[in-house]
Amino acid sequence: MVLSSKGFGAYDIRGVYPEEVNEELAYRVGRSCVKLFDAEKVAVGHDIRLSGPSISKALIDGLTDAGCDVVDIGQCGTEMIYFATAHLKLDGGIMITASHNPKEYNGMKLVRKEARPVSSDTGLKDIEKLVMEGSFKAAETEKGKVENVDILDDYIDHLLSYIDADKLSHLKVVANTGNGAGGPIVEALAKRLPIEVIPVHPEPDGNFPNGVPNPILPENRDATADVVKKEHADIGVAWDGDFDRCFLFDEKGGFIEGYYMVGFLAQAFLKKNPGAKIIYDPRLTWNTIEITEAMGGTPVMCKSGHAFIKDRMRRENAVYGGEMSAHHYFRDFSYCDSGMLVWLIVMQLLSEAKKPLSELMQERMAKFPCSGEINSHVEDAPAILKRLEAEYGPKGEVNHVDGLSVEFDNWRFNLRMSNTEPVIRLNVETRGDAKLLEEKTEELLKKIRA
Repeated sequence: MVLSSKGFGAYDIRGVYPEEVNEELAYRVGRSCVKLFDAEKVAVGHDIRLSGPSISKALIDGLTDAGCDVVDIGQCGTEMIYFATAHLKLDGGIMITASHNPKEYNGMKLVRKEARPVSSDTGLKDIEKLVMEGSFKAAETEKGKVENVDILDDYIDHLLSYIDADKLSHLKVVANTGNGAGGPIVEALAKRLPIEVIPVHPEPDGNFPNGVPNPILPENRDATADVVKKEHADIGVAWDGDFDRCFLFDEKGGFIEGYYMVGFLAQAFLKKNPGAKIIYDPRLTWNTIEITEAMGGTPVMCKSGHAFIKDRMRRENAVYGGEMSAHHYFRDFSYCDSGMLVWLIVMQLLSEAKKPLSELMQERMAKFPCSGEINSHVEDAPAILKRLEAEYGPKGEVNHVDGLSVEFDNWRFNLRMSNTEPVIRLNVETRGDAKLLEEKTEELLKKIRA
């Protein structure tokens, strides 16, 4: 079987199956993790992708051949591996997933003790080196044991500890799990909540019969929005395939940008944790900063990407962190991201406010309108960033925490290069000026795409 290092990225392993990610690679990852981290017991799980079970078996063989015991939690979402690793006090966890990628992809996300992420800075490059070398000796200890463990009940109990279910209004919720791994979890939660759930594509199916579960793409949003409007629901929720990202729709079917949800959740956590720190990413910032400071909290900027956010959250002991990409991180969830906690907390906030979600979001969206992330395929991304910094930098305040950010009195923008493709990602926001937002977004796109 062909081995390739193409799947190794900054935060995970991800590639086309079986050319870039396959059983041989998975076996070697298992052997490498034990050798590198001296792991004695590790959790393994997989999402709904068709190659998941065979990759899982090969990975488990690699771990156990190296003498490591395995807790196999079966089909799950990524956050369930985080939970299992921390809750069961294991030495690590490996999730087999390609998140929102097309169905021919698969991959692995790795964590160490306490669900601390393994990235290119914390061991992933070393694993890549060991995998490609492939010089594994016979284990000096006996073969590890495999234990099949059902963590669902403990996981659901933990999720529900964030809210007071008895105080929820009888909300009507459209839940689109996109044939991903989230369907059974939403069903289990719904049984313990006083709400009405209208499921959309709830059956886990790695063929993705209704398209790739990636609600951040505008063309994928109607599947949720249309049902919200048809059913006169109070809220719509959509997840990606491994449900670590959660996207929300108001009662009119309007899509809520993840940016505004960061501020909304920051406010909720600061009410319960006065003076706490809130982590945010540099792409869109003003709304989060204003809300956090008004609530007496401390906003802390961090480079986007789950490994960076989680590390910064631990260092700052931040109560909550959020990215505009709809990743939300929680201190009491081992500083990890959860797509299931988001809609539970939002339902409680809706119930307490006794106002529709559109009304709760309207003021903030008008105060800091944003472009949303716009991708442009380009030939020389570094040259474009350099050119735009030379043009805009002298007139504004420049920041390089993540790509290029330039801030003016009444508008700002952020430009980032993709890690994996020749793409530049643009975000623009203004202080309450929708016309200026449109003008500056168009102006920048013309310069980027020239």
